[in-house]
Parts: sequence; C-alpha cells; structure tokens
Amino acid sequence: MERKQIQEQRIRGYFVQAAKDILRSEGLKGISVRNVAQNAGYSYATLYNYFSDIRFLVFECVRDFQEECDTFIAERVEGAAPGIERLRAISKAYLDYFVEYPGIFELFYLEKMSAYGNSKETAELIYSYLDKLCENDWTVYSVKTKISDELIDKLKDQLRYTLIGLLLFYLNRHYPGTYEEFIERSEKQLAYIWD
Repeated sequence: MERKQIQEQRIRGYFVQAAKDILRSEGLKGISVRNVAQNAGYSYATLYNYFSDIRFLVFECVRDFQEECDTFIAERVEGAAPGIERLRAISKAYLDYFVEYPGIFELFYLEKMSAYGNSKETAELIYSYLDKLCENDWTVYSVKTKISDELIDKLKDQLRYTLIGLLLFYLNRHYPGTYEEFIERSEKQLAYIWD
C-alpha cells in the first residue's frame, strides 16, 4: 500500500473514531460535520475529502459498531455448545451489549433511516444483524429438533422483536427498575421462544 493511501485510511479512521465517540456519548443528535471534524482534530472541510455526506460517515459507524458487538458477543459465548445453548448465550450477550452502550441501541433502533447514508442498505444491515450472529446455531437447532424452516423463520422474528422490545422498555422507560429484574424477565421471555 502506498504511503498516501495509508495516510488517507488513517485520517478517514480518525473521522470514524471521532463520530463513534460522539455517538456513544451523545447519540445521533451530537453528530454534525463541525463537531466530528473538531473531535478528529481536522477542519470540517477536510471531512468532505473523505465522506461525501455526514450520513455516510454514520453508516460506516454502524458497520464498525456491529464488528465491536461481534467481538463482545464472541467473548461471552465462548465455550457454549452450538444450538440452543449458544443461542441463549448470544441473546444474553446481545442484551448486555446494548445495556452497556445505550447510545448504540438508540442509533440502531430508534433513529429514523433518513439519518443514514445508504439508508436501505443500513436498514437491512441492522435488521439482519441478529440473524447473522445466530445463523449457524439456528441451523444446529433446526437439525436437532427437526423444526421446519418456516417455524425457524418465525422463531428468528420472535427472538429479534423480543430482544429489541425488552431493551426498548429497559433503556427508555427504565422498566423493570433494576438490571437483575431485567435479566430475570428476559430469561422468562426467551424461555417462551425456546420451549
């Protein structure tokens, strides 16, 4: 790789990191060209050399946050047996990630798609994310239980909506009131899916 390309990647990375830091702490409302550029240590005009629009920078952040979430979850499910045990572990880790990073939950599930560049691609990226995390384990679960593909698709939807709904009430309505109650309710709701 040429020196100029390395420098361009580095500066682009500074903008992405600055935007991610703002998104974590302030959410999308804190994102502006000037704010990101200032936090990256460059002028706002320089940002436009690397991103045609701030929305495309946000799209890059979504992809980076998913990679971070992948790592977070992988560390927590290590050693879990493929299939139902691993699906449960992934679900718990998924909840834990967004409880730890509520600004990312807000970005993924509460912001309007018009806030993103590539909004259709971003919507698909976010919508299919949990399926991607669980793909191999759904296959193992399906084979072990001999459940039809149609029912597996319904269970995938149920899992997605259950996890997002639980997080929505806990993060935005503080219901239930404690993390322990949240986990207890989550486990009960997830038991309905698996049983």
